[in-house]
Amino acid sequence: MIRVLVADDSAFMRMVLSDMFKKQPDFELVDTARNGKDAIEKVKKYNPDLLTMDINMPVMDGLQALKIIMKECPLPVVMCSSMTKEGADATIQALALGAVDFINKTGGSVSAIDTIETEILTKCRAAASIKIKSRPGMSAASGAKTFGETPRPVISRRVDIPVRKPIFTPRQAQPAAQEQPIKRAAPVMGVRTGSSDGRNKIVVLGTSTGGPKALQVVVAGLPKDLPCGVLIVQHMPPGFTKSLAERLNEICQISVKEAENHDIIEAGHVYIAPGNYHMTVVPCQQGREIVLNQDPPLGTLRPAADVLFKSAVRFGSDVVSVILTGMGQDGAVGMKEIKQAGGYIIAEHESTCVVYGMPKAVVDQGIADEVLPLTEIASAIVRAVKH
Repeated sequence: MIRVLVADDSAFMRMVLSDMFKKQPDFELVDTARNGKDAIEKVKKYNPDLLTMDINMPVMDGLQALKIIMKECPLPVVMCSSMTKEGADATIQALALGAVDFINKTGGSVSAIDTIETEILTKCRAAASIKIKSRPGMSAASGAKTFGETPRPVISRRVDIPVRKPIFTPRQAQPAAQEQPIKRAAPVMGVRTGSSDGRNKIVVLGTSTGGPKALQVVVAGLPKDLPCGVLIVQHMPPGFTKSLAERLNEICQISVKEAENHDIIEAGHVYIAPGNYHMTVVPCQQGREIVLNQDPPLGTLRPAADVLFKSAVRFGSDVVSVILTGMGQDGAVGMKEIKQAGGYIIAEHESTCVVYGMPKAVVDQGIADEVLPLTEIASAIVRAVKH
């Protein structure tokens, strides 16, 4: 049973969410809260498994309350956000402060909340399964600024990352039924068609739940002189991807922007797929360019990592493909094709994933060249690019 507390200043929103949870056999509504201060008090009183919390509330807003909750009584939090520029910015900040996911109030109102009931329940069930541990914040990279303040929560499924030596070679299939050791590849294997300085390489990355905070670590760890471009699919609605790109650009050495149609991919630049658009990469006279489209979603996803990954297959062994935390299996099909074409595969280790879904789908296929904790992925990208 998932014990949930609902915090929102809107009586209607409290009623809608409360009724939704009450109808589910695996949820128990412990109470509701009218503002951030009330939410903090009731989190301490009831110790719920999950908190849904609005960002804009009187007395104390959701961001202020989230900072205190994550410091004093951490638990999984799903934020409620409006589709405005201010709402998107605040949502990205909330995710960086430790919120697991967010509910998008379509059109900035609660009138259409019943149309996304399945999505809300799926996100809440996934969030409630995550164990939150509070400790001093982890720097995204040496000297890099980070979102939020310290101490800040670290989301993890267990306390210690295993330090056993790898027992699998990069091309061996790993048994899915047991816990996987961290797998590090020393020299990058495979024949490379690109130049040794990495100018012909391209990095493609996919992530979902937990991605904004994971990207804070990985992207901030990339040097500004990275010899190639990086393309990222983060599952998010329109508007939120732009705010994410702007925030990452503020804290990273490397340049980060929301991708635009026909952007020419430049070295030392990161391009994030805009919400509601698939992103592909194609050759052009100047090198490679981004082409956006609104082809049908893959399942419910647009953008989808598989669309980006499949478009990169044509570049063969010049591709470095990365998969980070997220629900589902998006990216697994495209990564298999990249691997078959000679590309290099990096997956996040279970120990640092918020949700070990997307990386697991890749690891279970036995195609990952490296399976690493989050803090080691940026260095692995640089090694693979420069090989």
